[in-house]
Amino acid sequence: MNNPKDGIYRRFVKRPMDFMLSLIAITVLSPVLLVIAILVRMKLGSPVLFKQKRPGLNEEIFLMYKFRTMTDEKDEHGELLPDSVRLTKFGKFLRSTSLDELPELFNILKGDMSIIGPRPLLIQYLLLYNEHQKRRHDVRPGLSGLAQVSGRNAISWEEKFDLDCYYVDNVSFRGDWKIILLTIKKSVIREGINSETAATMEAFMGNKETED
Repeated sequence: MNNPKDGIYRRFVKRPMDFMLSLIAITVLSPVLLVIAILVRMKLGSPVLFKQKRPGLNEEIFLMYKFRTMTDEKDEHGELLPDSVRLTKFGKFLRSTSLDELPELFNILKGDMSIIGPRPLLIQYLLLYNEHQKRRHDVRPGLSGLAQVSGRNAISWEEKFDLDCYYVDNVSFRGDWKIILLTIKKSVIREGINSETAATMEAFMGNKETED
């Protein structure tokens, strides 16, 4: 049975806490944000921010902000080169330290996201989820989440979605702070950034149908 205090936290405390923490973080980290923005502009060009539409709470679409980590290099046919080629050493550093995620603090301030929750994924994945996996949108997406501190890009999509849904059913003040502290630890040691077979994470291709 869920703790009644967890329900109070989820309904009345989590969003104000997100607002205050993101506001404090933006204020404290503003010099870091400025330095990263300048370095991205110098090393990767313009625009400094990567903006992309993502599904949030109840699958509502919002514009997510991140620092750019890839170049716009194209082949002779005008097609973008693979991620592994366009992802520079500087871009890898930003990703491995999660510094590229810092602009999402503004999404949290606006109410698009939460400090902790399932990561906001691509819009095209909405059509690929099964009913269980769709439940990850019953809460605001997070800057970090249970899946990120449990393996991030080094675990399978199915494992990620199971962890997301477990989080949805077990939102708590204690649980959120545990994930926050683990996120800081894993960002420092740069654990679980890449999958075993790709520079980032392979695209989600849907669920395998079970044969009779």
